[in-house]
Amino acid sequence: MTETERVRRVAMLSVHTSPLDPPGTGDAGGLNVYVVETARRLAARGTEVEIFTRATDGSLPETVRMGSGILVHHVPAGPYEGLAKDDLPGQLCAFTAGVMRTAAGRPEQWYDVVHSHYWLSGQVGWLATDRWNVPLVHTMHTMARVKNAQLAEGDNAEPPGREIGEAQVVEAASVLVANTAEEATQLVDLYDADPRKVRVVPPGVDLDVFRPGDQRAARQAVGLPEDALVMLFVGRIQPLKAPDVTVRAAAELVRRDPALRDRLVVGVLGGPSGSGLAKPEALQELTAQLGLGDIVRFVPPVSRAALADWYRAADLVTVPSYNESFGLVAVESLASGTPVVAAAVGGLPVAVGDGGVLVDGHDPVRWADEIGALLTDRPRRARLAEAGLAHAATLGWDSTVDRLEDVYRQVRAQHAPQHVNGHGPLLGRQVPSLVLP
Repeated sequence: MTETERVRRVAMLSVHTSPLDPPGTGDAGGLNVYVVETARRLAARGTEVEIFTRATDGSLPETVRMGSGILVHHVPAGPYEGLAKDDLPGQLCAFTAGVMRTAAGRPEQWYDVVHSHYWLSGQVGWLATDRWNVPLVHTMHTMARVKNAQLAEGDNAEPPGREIGEAQVVEAASVLVANTAEEATQLVDLYDADPRKVRVVPPGVDLDVFRPGDQRAARQAVGLPEDALVMLFVGRIQPLKAPDVTVRAAAELVRRDPALRDRLVVGVLGGPSGSGLAKPEALQELTAQLGLGDIVRFVPPVSRAALADWYRAADLVTVPSYNESFGLVAVESLASGTPVVAAAVGGLPVAVGDGGVLVDGHDPVRWADEIGALLTDRPRRARLAEAGLAHAATLGWDSTVDRLEDVYRQVRAQHAPQHVNGHGPLLGRQVPSLVLP
């Protein structure tokens, strides 16, 4: 690759959630992991990355160095606390002004490309790239029209304003990055995206962190009995993710075989998020109503290393979501050597591959059938685990970034063939450092 072909600087926009927030609670989830992992690998390859996110804590400095070649800018836009994600459209003007102000001292075309994540960021990216005369790459992560078509019972529909905002971003973006071929089709069919500007780039998994290991040691590390039958749910606690399906299926299993009560452990890792914040104790209350207080263990979000231990400790991981654009939890589990039982929706069939079981619908009885059959068949679990490891090995983050770099180079060349990059060290000033786990 020649110097003129190399992408030197990327601005990433993540308005509603910071890459510094640990996944599993609030609005932090797979998007956070995506931004962090791609930024790290781009920086390791010599591309400087600046991430713009809304300031939600007055104690953090305006700019933090997340790692070598990566800066996180905390942009003031509204009060630090008390703003839900649904309130953020009213702060996009303030956020955009803050982004422009931060970048005002940069030379013309300082960034080669802007990559926005989620529709709120896309709205900001639309304005920023127009001002900076650089291309906009956008990843939806979730889409209102998809979610509303597969709404969980008791969940709130996404408002028309979000649908309109997403459609505007789809039209404005130079390239749309879809996680799967199905998502690419949804962009075209539901949002009238130009197929010529849609690229499929599957997300990845950190194969250094999530890898197989000794189950006995993992159970000792997380405090689980050696002889337990362990099913695990990992994710934000909200109707979209359907953790109640996991709990109800466990109740059905115990009803069928009361002796399971002495061995079954259901781990629920995560915190309330989204519409789940309206009733943050609802899942605990359901657990008590079903008489599973001695079986279900609620665990707050943990570090990535500790999460890998939980995956290795489990006999299977459930992913019963009503929709997932991909399903990073499924791939992390497979990479850790644990098979998955997942809903046959969205990108989950791609994420799971041959490493698990797909379930149609969200009937707890049907889920109990599949989970029970897998829990009692160790040889089958071993076969699925072996297939899952092979599948996960093809989905490392380095492969994702290989494809993203190709997208960035192509869109930059198409946007500005005579573009000349700026030079000089990243920002040229000292900023606080932060090492993520």
